Amino acid sequence: MPSTPRPLRKLGFLTIGLFDAADPARGHESTLEIIELGERLGLDSAWVRHRHLQHGISSPVAVLAAASQRTRRIELGTAVTPLGWENPLRLAEDLATVDVLSGGRLNPGVSVGPPLHYEHVKGALYPDTADAEDFSHERVRRLLDLVRGKPATGLGGVEGVGPTRRQPQMEYTSDIVQPHSPGLGRRLWYGGGSLRSARWAGEHGMNFLTSSVVKAEGDETPPDFAEIQLSHIRKFRAHHPDGEAARVSQGLVVIPTDSATPEQRAKYADYAAQRLPRTASPQGPARLLFAPDLVGTSEEIAERLHAHAAFREIDEVAFALPFTFAHEDYVQILTDIATKLGPALGWRPAG
Repeated sequence: MPSTPRPLRKLGFLTIGLFDAADPARGHESTLEIIELGERLGLDSAWVRHRHLQHGISSPVAVLAAASQRTRRIELGTAVTPLGWENPLRLAEDLATVDVLSGGRLNPGVSVGPPLHYEHVKGALYPDTADAEDFSHERVRRLLDLVRGKPATGLGGVEGVGPTRRQPQMEYTSDIVQPHSPGLGRRLWYGGGSLRSARWAGEHGMNFLTSSVVKAEGDETPPDFAEIQLSHIRKFRAHHPDGEAARVSQGLVVIPTDSATPEQRAKYADYAAQRLPRTASPQGPARLLFAPDLVGTSEEIAERLHAHAAFREIDEVAFALPFTFAHEDYVQILTDIATKLGPALGWRPAG
């Protein structure tokens, strides 16, 4: 472990993009405004979650396409897109298109596994192939190959078609996904919470997103979240071609209160207190362990992060915004992250 934390090189944020079912346009507009604010504050990246059949962003690619036309510098990511809901070929086309529109700023994060509540949604999602779908890492490998320019078909060439012999229409076919965005393959992230996923991501040259949820796989009692997360980071880098230089981004829930009103501070404290019991022990059959939310002044949060074993080995973060707060709360939190917490962690705003 480094004797001192690495200076924070990239500072971003993650939002779920909640909206009112009676007025979804306003919720999506709020998300876009928050992304624009992030760019003005000099933050390096903005990430959106993926939610299906919920009042959250169901189409991050569409939202980030809109964001790409309202921003010029900030990187745009998904954290994460569950591939169980996606066709890798079609997703590769959409991602490449948005990357081209954004000028090469897209950072797609993905995960695998069966869709949530699969028994209830498979009839609508895969009516003819539900029992044949492969939700393993093979689905990620397919996406990687397609984004990185490996052939999807053997159709490359030119076909002559047209209404008349005098005016033939030439149709060009490609054996790789179009548009092809050469740099996108290096900006693909895997969202993992286990040693197995960390190793797989490293072996396949992806970047690694580690969040506020990990699997407690050892026998340690009580399990230590930071040490488990640290083991994932080290496993990933040990199997990545870039070794210690391989990119890892950490995504804890962080709520600075420097400029918060008394009412906001009370709300934030209550939010964290309600979620604290789940951090005491692994939850459910998968033994998921949650990190406590970090609430307090930027100085207090920076002190806790500097003591965090996993944070000490990364230099990129995408702090997660709480799910259920109001737009003005996100403005306050994001502003404090950029102007107070970031500098306390050694970060400097972009631009």
